[in-house]
Amino acid sequence: MNTHVHYAPDSVLPTGERRPEDTEPVTPTSTVHEPDLQLTLERTRTHDSLRPDLSRPAHAFTDEARGVSKKGYVKFLSALRPVHEGLPNLVTDPEKAVSVKDLYLVTWLEADPEDPRNWSGPWRWYITLVAALAVVSVAFSSAVITGDFSGIEHDLHVGEVVTALSVSLMVCGFGVGPLIISPLSEEYGRKPLWSIPTFAYIILSIPCAVAPNIQTLLICRFFCGVFASGPLTLAGSTISDIWDNNERGFAIALFAAAPYGGAALGPLVGGFIGDALGWRWILWINMMFAGLIFFLCLTIPETFAPVLLKKRAAKLRHKTGREDIVAEQEIFRPSFSEMMTDTLIRPFQMLFTEPILLLMSLFISLIYGLLYAFFFSFPVVFGEDYGYSDGITGLMFCSVFIGLSIALLIMPLLEKDYLRRAAAKGGMAEPEDRLVGALVGAPFVPIALFIFGWTSPPAVLPGGGNWVGPCSAGIPFGFGMVVIYFSANAYIIDAFPDYVASALAAKNGAGAAMPLFMVQMFHGLGNGWAASLLAFVSVAMIPIPFLFYKFGKKIRSKSKRATVL
Repeated sequence: MNTHVHYAPDSVLPTGERRPEDTEPVTPTSTVHEPDLQLTLERTRTHDSLRPDLSRPAHAFTDEARGVSKKGYVKFLSALRPVHEGLPNLVTDPEKAVSVKDLYLVTWLEADPEDPRNWSGPWRWYITLVAALAVVSVAFSSAVITGDFSGIEHDLHVGEVVTALSVSLMVCGFGVGPLIISPLSEEYGRKPLWSIPTFAYIILSIPCAVAPNIQTLLICRFFCGVFASGPLTLAGSTISDIWDNNERGFAIALFAAAPYGGAALGPLVGGFIGDALGWRWILWINMMFAGLIFFLCLTIPETFAPVLLKKRAAKLRHKTGREDIVAEQEIFRPSFSEMMTDTLIRPFQMLFTEPILLLMSLFISLIYGLLYAFFFSFPVVFGEDYGYSDGITGLMFCSVFIGLSIALLIMPLLEKDYLRRAAAKGGMAEPEDRLVGALVGAPFVPIALFIFGWTSPPAVLPGGGNWVGPCSAGIPFGFGMVVIYFSANAYIIDAFPDYVASALAAKNGAGAAMPLFMVQMFHGLGNGWAASLLAFVSVAMIPIPFLFYKFGKKIRSKSKRATVL
């Protein structure tokens, strides 16, 4: 269904043509007098204007980035789009509105080859795979160092908890970095943020590898996390830039699986490198991997539509000599205080005022934290109890990859089920329809933990093929965590379409804490009860998606920020 945004005509077009004066007031709802200057939101056959557009900037007041027009521009006021905060002062203040009533907003042309969503399928899939690999690399870097903790303890004369900080502090950096990188990417585009922070991360990896003491290692690991976090915030945005919202299902599924796959790959690779070469070579090889990803990231072009349109507006002004052709970013430039509110204050405001966001964030954080709990419980079970080397212990994480692969196979079925539900409701699917995956995946996490705990020593003594029991726990865990993450993220996006960046930023957390006490917990409680304690917490979380599936619409109706569809 086409959605037309109308404008009040003015007497002069950028082409120099003149039209009769019109006495209508200049408002976003005036009648269209020239079809060529209509802005339509049905940009491609796969676009659904009723679904959130993740590539829309946080401060966007127009639909320039996903609208098309026959001439490539429309009257500026015609494209304004009300948001939760209402229209900007530039429009509501009559004196300020006069200053923009003669401006024209640059848009994409129909079937515009420069629109990232019109690029060829193979090229967009290449960009998607590079973005997913970059996320894998970042998650890999946080966990690979666990492959030789004993070497760090011996060489730098520290204990288990201090050594575990090398993981915790990097994960903390993952939470800090996006607060800086995300707003910068909306101001300057994705491309420079794909390369510059990653290069800084590679440079900071050098002092990690040659660290003479634990202080150097920990400080540099934290800043590595800050600069390495770029792909964690850019990958989803880039995928949303190049895929329309009805065709990005599997691409987003790859993005959802990447952080878990990369984190599980770390101990597997790090264990063998640590056995053969030691912990310093783990960090050197990690830097080489990051360097390879860096060169791949250099091939990612600019994909952020508002930045591309701003460049187009500048070219048009230079070519035509007209100064009345502009892009939204040139008119509605957010102030520094607005950017700080969006990135530093609003996520925490929403976390404590939106029950949907609070509980879903706790759920996702728990799943993410449990992944890091596995990194530290596997060495206890397979390293200490079974006597396996770090390399063989890392191999046990292959079961997580099996579960993750099953989840990726299930994702298209979940997407088909969502589209079927949407069609049954006349194309107006509710955000709660996104929770089906979480309903399916939630029970698998505690099941995995119970299997892990009660098939490990001393419940099942080492010997023969008994390792299969605790190892196999990774299959339901890998499946459950990816399906939950995909489903919960999609729900948050659909429930808070005008606050996507703030909503997703609010759920960083538990992965940094788990490494600090996991080994001690398994030593103190024993494998069975330590895993069961985590399982009981997971069981307590199971009702969350079920409650929101049933009562989410009623809760959203009372929210100031959630969609009311």
